[in-house]
Amino acid sequence: MNQPPHQAAPPHPAAQPPAAFPGGPELFRLDPGVAHLNHGSFGAVPVPVEEVQAGLRAEAHADPDAFFLAVSDRLAEARARIAAHLGADPDGLAFISNATEGANLALDAIPFADGDEILVTDHGYGTVVAAAARRAPVTTVALDPHLPDEDAVRETVLAALTPRTRVAVLDHVSSPTARLIAGPRLLADLRERGVITVIDGAHAPGMLADPLAGGADFWFGNLHKWGYAPPGSALLAVAPQHRHRVRALVPSWEDQHGFPRSVEYRATADYTGWLAAPEGLDLQDRLGADRVRAHNSALAEHGAALLAGIPGLTALPHTAGLAMRALRLPPGVAETVEDARALREEIAARERVRVLIWPWPGGGGIRVCGQVYNRPEEYERLAAVLPRFLK
Repeated sequence: MNQPPHQAAPPHPAAQPPAAFPGGPELFRLDPGVAHLNHGSFGAVPVPVEEVQAGLRAEAHADPDAFFLAVSDRLAEARARIAAHLGADPDGLAFISNATEGANLALDAIPFADGDEILVTDHGYGTVVAAAARRAPVTTVALDPHLPDEDAVRETVLAALTPRTRVAVLDHVSSPTARLIAGPRLLADLRERGVITVIDGAHAPGMLADPLAGGADFWFGNLHKWGYAPPGSALLAVAPQHRHRVRALVPSWEDQHGFPRSVEYRATADYTGWLAAPEGLDLQDRLGADRVRAHNSALAEHGAALLAGIPGLTALPHTAGLAMRALRLPPGVAETVEDARALREEIAARERVRVLIWPWPGGGGIRVCGQVYNRPEEYERLAAVLPRFLK
């Protein structure tokens, strides 16, 4: 593609599909009878990473005392490996379980005064938005899915600020509409206005080459989606000026050490996913990280182009280079959470195709993802059967 970075690109016609990624499907234990086009929701763990985690579990079972007494130091070593991949300060990172935990840790570390408000968008992840609403009054910015580019998104967010806006909780990459929201320019604008930024980077590690670009005050992202890590593996990154206020959600035996050790250590817990997490990014590097990202983006673009040919579907503007694409469904389809869930499960049950269906007034949406285990014919399969579900 010749689109500049972070610029919305028009849909391309379905042309020559990208070639299969050599050895990609063999890296995973996924059911070959299912078209797994929804990598962005839960990820999938490659076999080499599974094997490392299995070895760590065997080690923990063989000598629990030795394993747990050393785990804090081993987590620090694993965190340093992750930081090297991300170009981050390891002292500013902590392993966490998921984005929702990251949101709560970040918001607990911000001192709110009476009258302070939090800005969110209507694209935000439900439990992250709910975490914001527990701390202060929330103002919700409506982002039309058809906004043409990053500048339009940025201007819409900035126009919604008020003198009471203390914090902005924003998606790095929006989950339903698969586009960049909290880019470096928007983060810089918010910083100039004195707004604290809390960024949900659930889809960033592994899919973006530089997920921490822009210098948010707080940023959290899942490693178990695009970073090939085991489930329950995520990161919280905190700017230096805020680290002293970050406290574990429950008391930790490492509280005296402060962030990040206090956040990571949870006594007798399963730490093997976090300890194995660096193996996922190591594997991506061995495959060629840029090559993986380009392949996955091309697959998602191919799938979106096929779906755009179905009457009633409308391709949405997207950010070039992402491995997800979204389209609007016809009016009356998947307009509620219940209807979207029912349509998603009906497609899975009848056709063995997994996609995300998201609700939206006036017609919901469908999101397809690309990953090294996917094949072009899986998107062709979806495009062939989807029309019968839209009648």
